[in-house]
Amino acid sequence: MKVVVIGCTHAGIAAVKQILTYYPDAEITVYERQNTISYLSCATYLHIEGTVEALADARYAEPADFVKQGVNMATNHDVIRINAKTHCLLVQDLITKKIERDTYDKLIMATGSVTAIPAISGVENPKVLLCKTYDEAHDLCTYAAGQQSVAIVGGGYVGVELAEGYATSGYQVLLIQKPAHLLNTYVEPAIADKITALLTAKGVRVLTNTVVTSFQDAENDQLLIETNHDNYHVDMAAISAGMIPQTDLLAGQVKMAKNGAILVDDYLQTSDPDIFAAGDAVLSRDNPSTGVTYAPLVSTAVRQGTVAGINVGDRRLRTLGTQVTTGMQIFDYTMACTGLTLAQAQTAELNVGHVEYTGTYRPGFMPDSHPITVELLYDRNNRQILGAQLLCKHDVSQAANTVSALIQNGGTIDQLALLDMLFSPNFNEPFNYLNLAGQMAVEQENGYWRS
Repeated sequence: MKVVVIGCTHAGIAAVKQILTYYPDAEITVYERQNTISYLSCATYLHIEGTVEALADARYAEPADFVKQGVNMATNHDVIRINAKTHCLLVQDLITKKIERDTYDKLIMATGSVTAIPAISGVENPKVLLCKTYDEAHDLCTYAAGQQSVAIVGGGYVGVELAEGYATSGYQVLLIQKPAHLLNTYVEPAIADKITALLTAKGVRVLTNTVVTSFQDAENDQLLIETNHDNYHVDMAAISAGMIPQTDLLAGQVKMAKNGAILVDDYLQTSDPDIFAAGDAVLSRDNPSTGVTYAPLVSTAVRQGTVAGINVGDRRLRTLGTQVTTGMQIFDYTMACTGLTLAQAQTAELNVGHVEYTGTYRPGFMPDSHPITVELLYDRNNRQILGAQLLCKHDVSQAANTVSALIQNGGTIDQLALLDMLFSPNFNEPFNYLNLAGQMAVEQENGYWRS
């Protein structure tokens, strides 16, 4: 069996590892445009703030690791055409510019995504940079070294993390977000407002409901940013306005969603039985809504890549789907979430209930018993948990994983309210904050269901 893997960031790496394990006799070829693999892009802001010494430290695998295992690693190679009917590829060596033909028995598309570059006049200005790939992150950090002020366009995870990194390093930071709240696809407005307050307290100027209309060169080698409200002068700008699936190679050859993401079944198989796809290139099964979602996350990519690699020769393992569980550390605080927001649940036409628990994460007689906010979403028809978001100065990231496991297995507010969780005043109250949020939801629904 000859397997070709296109793209070798996270999903591609995970797939290759499984092919080596489950199909040791397979001939594996990997095509990757970059000369490096496995860069964790979340390390960009960690490098900016000084937590990670070098960007290269955020690479967890090297091409040579797979070459030693017999994989044909073709880095600096760009696949320019796929003919699914004939199982043929045209590939260009980006160094020599030579074009060659290759064939496959099975193909895994792990081509990932690209930064969504908004249609803004002047966006091609060299002072406007991207930050997704290793090379883009390197250019961003190199350019920023001699600057004092930066504007970040996009207030999702990447934008907020970049704002924190630059603020920690002493830059003047302007964060511009088109929607009314930061992190609008992940958290409720109440938590978004708290995060905005944290950024503002550290000197970040946050603009919401703001649309950038143009970038222009200005005096003193600065960049003029025009918006629908006002104009701003900075030394540079970074774009973090979302991700677009990179799937043009298979356009018209496999079924795709409107955004270009490839449609796959629970085995990560496309509508072509010899082509599998994983990571940012595909849609994921969304467990809380029972629909599909686009989840361009490293965690999703490695899980899907693992399943695709295992199934490439034998459909044996189903994906478990996703709750889009995420988290971030912003200054001294942890924000973690899983499942749907209220707006997403309403869009899915679910009969959604919502409670907000506020308290301290452990007893008040303990030192540093930090305040905690828990937003809990549930289906009022069947009482199943739909989502949760947490914000606290204490590390509450694993609480989001607990709720994620409950959602994946159809857990209810009644189960969450009385879930067996450890107690120690070092960690929590006799009823954990998740229990207490569940109890609020049960009370809102007029008591426990009979069991």
